[in-house]
Amino acid sequence: MRKTIIALFDRIEFPVLLAGVVVAGGLWGFLELMEVARDATPHSLDTQILLAFREAGQPDNPIGSPRVEGMVRDFTALGSSAVLTLITAAVAIYLFLARRAATALYVLAVIGGGQILGSLLKLGVERPRPELVSHLAAETSLSFPSGHAMLSAVTYLTLALLAGRFVAGRAIRLYLLALGVLVTLLVGASRLYLGVHWPSDVLAGWCAGFAWAMLCWLAARFMARRGPDDGSN
Repeated sequence: MRKTIIALFDRIEFPVLLAGVVVAGGLWGFLELMEVARDATPHSLDTQILLAFREAGQPDNPIGSPRVEGMVRDFTALGSSAVLTLITAAVAIYLFLARRAATALYVLAVIGGGQILGSLLKLGVERPRPELVSHLAAETSLSFPSGHAMLSAVTYLTLALLAGRFVAGRAIRLYLLALGVLVTLLVGASRLYLGVHWPSDVLAGWCAGFAWAMLCWLAARFMARRGPDDGSN
């Protein structure tokens, strides 16, 4: 039995194993955070983190200068529906023109599916926006999970993994992946600074977004490997 398990792990590539860990961890984290979101009283850590972005005793006054606030608004725009739709459309059109229709459809399916999933998750919890601090951006949708955090994770991770297929060298692929994760983290943190999400909303968005992106990547990898064999038999 032990030899069988060892042989199984020897056959599993490290990226696949890591992706599986991200999917499992993301699902577990999201379910745990969903329990926090359903509590009638905000979690103390949620409150403390949100207040940390405000001057002491001034919930309407964010820390930092107006220039910092403007920079944060720029960061949050990177996760807006308009920007992500523009990026996705630009990449998909390029792939169609490059005669990579299957890859283009994959990008549209992953990111479009993530958008639909995020909307359904919001309806499933129906958590209102935080009222603890003033909102520095107008938002009317539900709070949990953060759509900006989730869709940023889905979009930038998917595009980073896709771009990694067209470059040589592990260092460049790791750089692209790190860049995608960094932008996602900046977008999520900006939502806290603007006071439009609880920290648990953002964490849940990251969990769901990363899990969805990696699950789709695993599915595409599996189908790509099975495809040629199925077609030749």
